[in-house]
Amino acid sequence: MCTRIFWNDNPVAKTVARCMDWAVSDESELWYVPAGQQRSGDAGDGSHTWVSQHANVVVSMWGIGTVDGLNDAGLAAHALYLDPTDVSFPAPDQRPAVAHTMWVQYLLDNFATVAEAVAAVEGIRIVAPLLRGESFGVHIALEDSTGDSAIIEPIDGRMVVHHGSEFTVMANSPTLDQQLDNLSRYRPFGGELPPPGDITSQDRFVRASYFLHYLPEPTSLDEAVAGVVQLIANVSVPYGAPYADGGVYPTWWRSAADLTNRTYFFGSTRSPGIFWIDVPSLAGTTEILRLDPRDTSLVGDETSRLEPAALRY
Repeated sequence: MCTRIFWNDNPVAKTVARCMDWAVSDESELWYVPAGQQRSGDAGDGSHTWVSQHANVVVSMWGIGTVDGLNDAGLAAHALYLDPTDVSFPAPDQRPAVAHTMWVQYLLDNFATVAEAVAAVEGIRIVAPLLRGESFGVHIALEDSTGDSAIIEPIDGRMVVHHGSEFTVMANSPTLDQQLDNLSRYRPFGGELPPPGDITSQDRFVRASYFLHYLPEPTSLDEAVAGVVQLIANVSVPYGAPYADGGVYPTWWRSAADLTNRTYFFGSTRSPGIFWIDVPSLAGTTEILRLDPRDTSLVGDETSRLEPAALRY
């Protein structure tokens, strides 16, 4: 239902893209959150608290947490759905807790690199409160401007971390190790099967890996961003595409980030346009700012259209 693709081996810029696929709208809002904010893990008693060290541009879901974003150090983070049957969050202990809805925000607020974030994985406990009465599994993708990457998955009561620049693609269930095992059946990753074309998580993972492998070296920054944008469109789900159970899980939006130059891109699939936010130009801004990313008039650099607002979470 979501996919993430990281292009970290081209000489122009480290770029990443993801799509948000869901049965209903996530009611996305885009926020600029300056450093110095007093934050909470929103996990009830024993919640972790912190003062943010980095400004970031983030996208919220249902007004209750952050699902995607980029900070001023060039670290990006993405929350993707993982089937609850594949997930087992850590049991209660003495560590401060952070709700999975605040996991991305915690990472972007506190760390400048993937290595820093990975080193701090065991310092907090991630919990999974019900959302709209339902249980949601989550796993996290991280990448930074050096080309480093990590996938973090809560499995068997512990955080399983896949850390390294080779982890460039992520989808939904099954877990990453099983996705990689399946990938080895396809060419050019060890097997002889051609790339598949369905909208299932495993097929999207293979297709994203396949086309990323053959993406031509960019000759400009525009091409470095366009490369991941076209690949994430390839694994997005059009309106009306059914899964086996008859449900429809369309792509609501796609985001991208130029980690090298700190630019965050967003495109609603209900709009023909893509717009972006230039994070460095917001340096020194002390107000929380908001933009409605579902506004179909947004196109190009829309940094100046951010407006002061009260963050709801």
